[in-house]
Amino acid sequence: MQIMLALVTAAALAGGGALAVKATVDSAPLVRIDYLSEQAQLAPKRLVIALDLSKSNPLIDNPAFARKVAARIAGEVSALGFASEVHVRTFGNYDATSNNFHYDAVLSVRSRPDAVAAEIEKLIAGTPMLVASGKWRAQGRTNILAFLDNVSQSIGCAGLPTTVILASDGIEDSEYARLDHSEAHLPAPQGQPFANCAELQILGLGEGTGSPSETVRLRGEWTRWARAAGFAQFQGLNDW
Repeated sequence: MQIMLALVTAAALAGGGALAVKATVDSAPLVRIDYLSEQAQLAPKRLVIALDLSKSNPLIDNPAFARKVAARIAGEVSALGFASEVHVRTFGNYDATSNNFHYDAVLSVRSRPDAVAAEIEKLIAGTPMLVASGKWRAQGRTNILAFLDNVSQSIGCAGLPTTVILASDGIEDSEYARLDHSEAHLPAPQGQPFANCAELQILGLGEGTGSPSETVRLRGEWTRWARAAGFAQFQGLNDW
């Protein structure tokens, strides 16, 4: 019996609640020898994908934008080699019951990068439908910093080059900062919780504000924070 991300996606789109699925199979599917050789030459990496379900983020109600984000993230997943880790989470409110979707996999012949990428693309593109149907809950706050703190503790950057991708508008709205106010700033991180992490990406930065200057301001805030937190690189994209 196969338990793949396809089942996670199908269950989410059908409405099943807390999901924690490990990819396991009894027998490996047939795979081209040249594909196996190509994958074996790629160094394993870790990819953390986080979906912002807060009400300010167009990902939750703009199907065209959700498809665009989904396609870009799927491209990142499909480029990973075997033994790479993929983790998918949702965030918004600061409570576990609001964000109980999670998926973790190690890519292999049984969980091929192209297959996992296709299912993740389907899942992210389906976010507006999941929210509209009530299967995922649109959330009133945007706890990006608290979510990242949990990631640093539960997943971290040790052992593999790690990239964290946030499908988010980047507008922190929490006890730490209200970045929708032009005078607000992100607090400095305590220490370097993401030391040795390769990159932080925010896809959709400033999306929905309709303001190029706000996007630039938000990019500046997150660039400073990411560098101070230990990320080697930061990329904040409004469009691509």
